[in-house]
Amino acid sequence: MSEEGKPIHIDLEFLEGYQFKARFDVEGMPDLVVDETAPLGENRGPNPARLLAASAAVCLSASLLFCLRKARTEVKGMSTKVETTLTRNNQGRLRIGGIRVKISPQVDASMQERVERCKELFEDFCVVTQSIRQGIPVEVEVE
Repeated sequence: MSEEGKPIHIDLEFLEGYQFKARFDVEGMPDLVVDETAPLGENRGPNPARLLAASAAVCLSASLLFCLRKARTEVKGMSTKVETTLTRNNQGRLRIGGIRVKISPQVDASMQERVERCKELFEDFCVVTQSIRQGIPVEVEVE
């Protein structure tokens, strides 16, 4: 079932310090505590930069996995490493300077041709990564 056109709702509840509890709009999905890193926060959960990097990496990994499965390629395992760099803009504000993702699927060597085909296709189907690359409009309202 496609989620296209359906808004995704996440409610945040301030806990303490810089910690927030994120509640998702999917029944049974556990809440997630988000916190800033020390010294500002207490490292009680991933910070927003880490969540963004994880989102891109998981989306890419799932997209590759989906392609490999559609190509009837048995994936025996998969590991993904993501590295995010923080840089300062011209005003001295921290920004995400880049996200580097390395995905290592474990498949039979005889399936290499199928893997190569999926490597050509899978990125285009990753909702998060392609949205980041294009820039996402963000509207903010403070009441």
